[in-house]
Amino acid sequence: NLELEGYEVRVAEDGAEGLRQARTDAPDLVILDLMLPEMDGYRVLRALREDGDGVPVLILTARGEEADKVLGFRLGADDYVTKPFGLAELLARVAALLRRAGAGRAAPREDAVVHFGAIEVNPAARSVRRSGEEVPLTPKEFDLLFALVRRGGDVASRLELLAEVWGHRAAVMTRTVDMHVAQLRRKLEEDPTDPRHIVTVWKAGYRLAK
Repeated sequence: NLELEGYEVRVAEDGAEGLRQARTDAPDLVILDLMLPEMDGYRVLRALREDGDGVPVLILTARGEEADKVLGFRLGADDYVTKPFGLAELLARVAALLRRAGAGRAAPREDAVVHFGAIEVNPAARSVRRSGEEVPLTPKEFDLLFALVRRGGDVASRLELLAEVWGHRAAVMTRTVDMHVAQLRRKLEEDPTDPRHIVTVWKAGYRLAK
């Protein structure tokens, strides 16, 4: 579930309580059912957008008619998932929405050369050097490294990295991320068994330490 992926989750039992929490807690993402007591999901979404709140909203509901989806998007939903759904797909969609919402926030310029330790990452050239020597990376290895670089030291969950590097519909498991991280450590870390820069955050994911 979301908590196992490192997200802090708050649950509201009805629409009115959900709207109150969204207004007071400033969440990074709202997952919204349409069929809620007190105040249905459409009314909650309309109220948020009338407040000028641009928080990403993912509608998660059993109502799969096209008209329901169109209305949800017209009211300002960012994504719409119908039940039954696969948990892996939901987690990947959540990660993709959070990634888009956070793009450019405290992140380096896309073309800026980044240094950490003896490592130099040149996004424009898609090249990496260690102590002045070029390090050959596969395209996916570079994309994974740059996904960490872009976060400026913030933690990225495995599902976020999976969505960003492999695409949120990719039929691969999060173990793929671990395997590519291990490859990056072998190529970039002085001691891959005790990494200084590509750091594991227990129960959360990975981050880049400079």
